[in-house]
Amino acid sequence: MQEKPQKNLNQIYEVYEILIDYYGEPSWWPVKFSENHKEFEIIVGAILTQNTNWNNVEKALANFGDFLTPEKILEIDTDVLAQIIKPAGFFNQKAAYLKNITQWFAKYDFDVEKIKRGDLHELRRELLAIKGVGEETADSILLYAFDFPTFVIDAYTKRLISRIFGDDDCTKYTYRYSELKALFEQNLPSDVRVYNNFHALIVIHAKAHCRKSKSLCEGCPLAAVICPHKNS
Repeated sequence: MQEKPQKNLNQIYEVYEILIDYYGEPSWWPVKFSENHKEFEIIVGAILTQNTNWNNVEKALANFGDFLTPEKILEIDTDVLAQIIKPAGFFNQKAAYLKNITQWFAKYDFDVEKIKRGDLHELRRELLAIKGVGEETADSILLYAFDFPTFVIDAYTKRLISRIFGDDDCTKYTYRYSELKALFEQNLPSDVRVYNNFHALIVIHAKAHCRKSKSLCEGCPLAAVICPHKNS
């Protein structure tokens, strides 16, 4: 394992300020199909987005029509559910995962406010105990569906942090999820809006500039201010 970056980690918030000044406040995780069950749509979306892109998730969500409710997920046969979510890929596996997460939601009587009154750490432990829910999925559900201040770490985040705080060969750094999550939470205010915006901004920026194979440093708002990485 490569040595992890140690310099200027208190600049995490500066990265956020630069990105939000450059891109503006993003519109993130839009609810499109189930306004009356928007929290549940986010839960379903968090499962479906595993190992696929958001366009495929939207196709799967659209297949539910007017029936994207937790009651319906529990009621229908798993094989039928798998066919509904087929555009999202790994559909047999994800159908089982959706059943699992919906059974957890049922323990709270599908009551969003009851969950919001719960303890973040206990709820996170419960979610991580569900087959099909990893750390990124659990944190996405807690942040976006239930407004808990828990930072979401994904591949875009790992790439950006490696490049900003690494050295010239920054793409080879590896991190534990918990280490990066702590890095962000210790250097940011515990604010749902900040966490929500920052995660979205990282995704937007990684697609525009901090690309996987070759960075597009020209025009990058971080390049001249904070990022030592030059690969263009």
